[in-house]
Amino acid sequence: MAAATLPAPRILMIEDDHRLAAMVASYLGKHGFAVDICEAARSGMAALHAAAASTPFALVLLDLMLPDADGLDICRSIRALPAPASSTPVMMLTAKGDPMDRIVGLELGADDYLGKPFEPRELLARVRSLLRRNPAPSAAPAAARTLHFGRLDIDLDARALRIDGQARGVTAYQFDLLVVLAEHAGRVLAREQLMELVRREPLDAFDRSIDVHVGRLRAVIEDDPKQPKRILTVRGAGYVFAKLQDG
Repeated sequence: MAAATLPAPRILMIEDDHRLAAMVASYLGKHGFAVDICEAARSGMAALHAAAASTPFALVLLDLMLPDADGLDICRSIRALPAPASSTPVMMLTAKGDPMDRIVGLELGADDYLGKPFEPRELLARVRSLLRRNPAPSAAPAAARTLHFGRLDIDLDARALRIDGQARGVTAYQFDLLVVLAEHAGRVLAREQLMELVRREPLDAFDRSIDVHVGRLRAVIEDDPKQPKRILTVRGAGYVFAKLQDG
């Protein structure tokens, strides 16, 4: 009996450059992905309706510069959608070279950022990396595994975090970062270690994205992000997740 063929992971591409979108769809299609191009990419609302489809996408490729919509606003709105759409990995594509755009994109919920023009092979590698970190839910999930830290629960299988039983939203990358910190609770991890553990690639000397993501995590899980009690900074060394938490 032949093994069942798994459906191709679906990717939503929100891009107003139809030639680029067609090229990406063709290239990724040859490597096992199904790319849905948002034909009405000129409409931010159409993009959101597509992202909120009943069958969730595995990944969203989002152009930063759309004719009548701001990609940053769309990213923020995706994160505000009901689950599971809110946790869909988002990779921003942009021709703008300003590093601040990258930082703002990460702060608003993007999981990765790729500048135009880009090599199709790099796009493919980044897509695969994001999906390895965020696999589609299994039809028959194993027994739930949850990390408990005081009022904070980290559900590893559902990829969800809760405080006092209330769900809190974070990006896929931030969830992975939180898991790495929590699994090494009580141990100081340098930025280089965190990048290698989460993304499996070395940290660029000028890359401060880890700090951005830690700041976003603190805004979600700390009672007072300015006086954190869960994710602590060890000056000159890195970050440590508090092993014992009262709050």
